[in-house]
Amino acid sequence: MRQHRAYEGIYQGEKAIWLEGGRYEAALLPDNGGNLIAFRDIESGYRFLREPDEEEGMKKFKARPFVYGIPVLFPPNRYRDGKFLWKGQTYQFPVNEAETGNHLHGFFTDIPWEVVEFGSTRTESFVTVTNTVDEQHVAYPYFPHKFTIKLRYSISEDGLSQQVIIRNEGDDEMPCLLAFHTAINAPFAPGSTARDCRVRVTIGERWELDERMLPTGSYQQLTAEDEQLRDSGIYPFLEEMDNHYRSAPQNGRNRMELADLKQNVTLIYDVGASFKQWMIWNNFAIEGFICPEPQTNLINAPNMNLPAEEMGLFSLKPGEIWEETGRLYVK
Repeated sequence: MRQHRAYEGIYQGEKAIWLEGGRYEAALLPDNGGNLIAFRDIESGYRFLREPDEEEGMKKFKARPFVYGIPVLFPPNRYRDGKFLWKGQTYQFPVNEAETGNHLHGFFTDIPWEVVEFGSTRTESFVTVTNTVDEQHVAYPYFPHKFTIKLRYSISEDGLSQQVIIRNEGDDEMPCLLAFHTAINAPFAPGSTARDCRVRVTIGERWELDERMLPTGSYQQLTAEDEQLRDSGIYPFLEEMDNHYRSAPQNGRNRMELADLKQNVTLIYDVGASFKQWMIWNNFAIEGFICPEPQTNLINAPNMNLPAEEMGLFSLKPGEIWEETGRLYVK
């Protein structure tokens, strides 16, 4: 059994903080969006997260960093015309999705994060990274608030733990908008196929989206496939999914389960109750990976005329802290 250790190394030519211990290992890329790019069970050969193809190196990853590992989205998903309305103030973000005319996925997926510390104890190895927004930060002209996002990842016999903390360090109230565009391999086990997999997510109502992939403010009736996704699990690539749902915890947990029927093993992605929404995207139903994206807020939420609680839209006053946790583990 390997002892726990954390060290600075290389991942496909990029600086990485590696975590090791027991059957697990993980790698985080501080200079590339603070992305937790790898989480593996080396005893079983499982690779839980989608990693860049080693033959093509990091070129594809840098072109689309939000479809690998665990990217940080702030603010998450789409905003109409790149405009953002908050307490009487209009924010203008870059329109970076030409086909919809929207802003997509925020500012944190490809910028450097600061490594605060990494290390190990007898029971875990860990790394903490931060990103502080002030007047010099690339996001500040579009989102003029001073705040810090802190991420702490650790591995132990209980799998991969994630802690996220956002602290408002400015003098005004700020909206707190966050998601993780987590890319899960399906299958994650060698010798299995996508057809061996079933995905289940604690979804509730499904939001109706318009032709620009923005919520209309109404719900649409759950399909038979939606109900199967919620209840018993579904083949992840049965149909194209780019679906937005409210979360509806089951048995006290808000989570995704990816079962491998051939291996008789299930990957659990357990996220906190502050994530009021799920986005489920399966890359146009191409077998390989699926993104169950826990999101605090509804897509385009500040521009919607709906109750804040229903949308998961909340704020941090000066000095306030929001904290949430998540975990990836196998049963």
